[in-house]
Amino acid sequence: MKKFLKVIAVFLAVVCASACLASCKHVTNAGAKTLTDCAVSHEEKFGGVYILITIDDFNAMGYAFGDSLKITFSSGYVLDDLPYYNGYYSDTGAPLLVGYPGYPYIRAGFNNGGDMWLAAGLTDGDTATVELVKHGKYLDVQMARDIHYSDEQGDKSDEEFANFRAVNVGELKENVLYRSASPCDNQHKRAAVVDRLIAAAGVGFIINLADDEEELAAHIAKDDFDSPYFLSLYENDKVVPLSMNMAYQGEDFSAKLVEGLSSVLTTGLLMAASSDGPYLVHCVEGKDRTGFVCAVIEALAGATYQELVDDYMITYYNYYGINEQTDKARYDVIKLKTIDEMLQYVVGENVDITTADYAECAKNYLIRLGMSEQDVAAVTYKFTGK
Repeated sequence: MKKFLKVIAVFLAVVCASACLASCKHVTNAGAKTLTDCAVSHEEKFGGVYILITIDDFNAMGYAFGDSLKITFSSGYVLDDLPYYNGYYSDTGAPLLVGYPGYPYIRAGFNNGGDMWLAAGLTDGDTATVELVKHGKYLDVQMARDIHYSDEQGDKSDEEFANFRAVNVGELKENVLYRSASPCDNQHKRAAVVDRLIAAAGVGFIINLADDEEELAAHIAKDDFDSPYFLSLYENDKVVPLSMNMAYQGEDFSAKLVEGLSSVLTTGLLMAASSDGPYLVHCVEGKDRTGFVCAVIEALAGATYQELVDDYMITYYNYYGINEQTDKARYDVIKLKTIDEMLQYVVGENVDITTADYAECAKNYLIRLGMSEQDVAAVTYKFTGK
């Protein structure tokens, strides 16, 4: 029965994709490619707009990563000179069109920003027109940032493959904070490896940034779920599912960050009793959402700028083999556009991120988000003993 339902689901997905493609009209005038009357849908979790044509079908029509496009929605909202990438390579808050591997359709949105569906005033039944403005205008950025990783472990260690590590910086207690890829979502074939590692480390409490309760139940129900240690923690109320997006400057992210940090306290918002850890913070890959949340905790513990950068950038070596020695040009671009921007947001616009007092800045940042000074001190004590 389960296999039959899976077949039906696949069939319906194919029919839907075909219908969506058929709804787009492909027009070429004087060499300028245009798609008109494309159906759109709201990608709610991260606040984007799916234009209902698959990435492969869109690219087969002659569009290419690095192109400049114009998108006009039937609501009247226009995105002109829009870069088309296969990753989130634009500046924080800037719009882009993404054909990210694994996405069902091309997606328009703001990089780590607000909800484009709402900004564009879209409703069910609206459509999009996509026009090519200039071929290859953003190809230099695309080529510099175009990096991929394998879901096969190969000769990587378990720790590298799972992007798993203890974060021992600043005044953090030794081996009290861990970070990793997901121990429950196996889409990248890492969950069972993470599960073995967190069991060996004795992790006692998990802050899951990626999933809600429904998504967790779906992971656990899958045939390839093989994470018994995670399941034992979950069944004993030692997993906090926050289902965060990556718009770290937004109100929803901020509220869930406070919720997650508060959950380690006896006065936590979610748990009846606290845990003394060790603590694991994870999302799907353990990269961006995990990187931001861990950076805040590390900053509270008095980490230096270099310690914060070094911990964040280990992820790019684990997944892509990129560090200052192997590919300095890409390393510098990634650092500038990711962790440096995150740290600048935490410390404030007019503060030098290389010399900031991170403990003080992180405390003030969390108080701005709504945490009490007492709770910030209590969270700091949980992780540092001070």
